[in-house]
Amino acid sequence: MPSPGMSSLGTAAARNLATTTKSVPQMQAVSPRWLLKLLPWVQVSGGAYRVNRRLTYTIGDGRVEFTTTGSEVRVIPQELRELPALREFEDDAVLEALAGAFVQRQYEPGDLIAVSGQQADQVLLIAHGRVAKTGSGRYGDQTMLDVLADGDHLGGHLFAGPRGYWEFTATARTRCTVLALPVRSLKRLIARSPSLQAHIERYGSGGPHKPHNKQGEAAIELSA
Repeated sequence: MPSPGMSSLGTAAARNLATTTKSVPQMQAVSPRWLLKLLPWVQVSGGAYRVNRRLTYTIGDGRVEFTTTGSEVRVIPQELRELPALREFEDDAVLEALAGAFVQRQYEPGDLIAVSGQQADQVLLIAHGRVAKTGSGRYGDQTMLDVLADGDHLGGHLFAGPRGYWEFTATARTRCTVLALPVRSLKRLIARSPSLQAHIERYGSGGPHKPHNKQGEAAIELSA
């Protein structure tokens, strides 16, 4: 208690209030209490926690995966194999260079990401958000072709040949984070990598414009 002439706590009293009572380490898990008592705990007056993260990803599900550090989004290089043109491409160093060439862009709802009839000049990876694909329907009217979301991609055909033009319009329906690889950067990387050149040539000779589904598999016509 402070003395009658004091208007604040003394140093000893303030230190006593600021010091917490330390209990025996415990955890809400299946580890038994006796194990916690045997672990080599070290008393420290202060410190910083480090959280170790393991990078995990799945190849073959048709969707590209990303890593996020703060506001920075980066595509996992090996995940570029989800693009039909890069499937079975084994040079990780080239994939790393390709991943580093993507530029992060932000779009608000209603923003146009790609416009039908305009020149296709970039490969697009949707890291976050929903994108509506609209184009000409069976009778020439505008119709919804697809709704894309996290992990989908556009413009993968640019790996194999001339740019061409977008055959649809892509519009952001929510706030979107998109990674874009300009064609000029793509051409520069292809020119510097003999292994990528050979792979693209093999892919092009296989007919990249044949009908295929979103996973890059050959489209099979069925009748019933």
